[in-house]
Amino acid sequence: MVPGYPPAKRALDVTIALLLLVALSPVLAFLFVAMGIDMVRCSRDRGPWLYREERISRGRAFELLKFRTLRREVLSGMAADSHARMLEADERNLTWAGRRLLKPWYLDELPQLWNVVRGDMSLVGPRPWPLPMVANQVAQGLTYRNEFVAGWTGPAQVQKGVTEPAGYTELDLAYVDACATWPAGRLLRHDLRILWRTVQVLARGEGLRF
Repeated sequence: MVPGYPPAKRALDVTIALLLLVALSPVLAFLFVAMGIDMVRCSRDRGPWLYREERISRGRAFELLKFRTLRREVLSGMAADSHARMLEADERNLTWAGRRLLKPWYLDELPQLWNVVRGDMSLVGPRPWPLPMVANQVAQGLTYRNEFVAGWTGPAQVQKGVTEPAGYTELDLAYVDACATWPAGRLLRHDLRILWRTVQVLARGEGLRF
């Protein structure tokens, strides 16, 4: 059994992820149409609907899925050891759909529900990082991203006042400790609370705005 990932947590992940994919299917369809219209009207925004980036979960590399927010020339010029998040803070790098729809409400993250169904990720856990960032963290003695299942959301993502990396790491480590020590029932209730707080963050539109 994967450390900190009891069967009950996996069952909850698959059930909720599938329900969300069904419930949000109109939103997903709208986003595909909106991105398509954007690509028709603006040649600089053309490219694939989905963006794939290699990330780490429990020490294993997998392809993280996102709706593409960056323009094609930005992606083609991206350094091999970089990742999309580092470029999204500059609105000049973003497509119209990325600026107006995807980033403000974190809608670019919705395809990761499929990563959860496939077993690449959990709904709740430390966010999956790119390989070079994980290697740097391991060099500092922090190995939890190689030991625990990465999450679609987590305690760090619902604490919007936290800005320092040390603060995020502290929240991640507290959750990892809970996964390792709490009984499954208590952990599932904790996950549900974090998911509810995530919904509130999404509803308030606290993502990037330009």
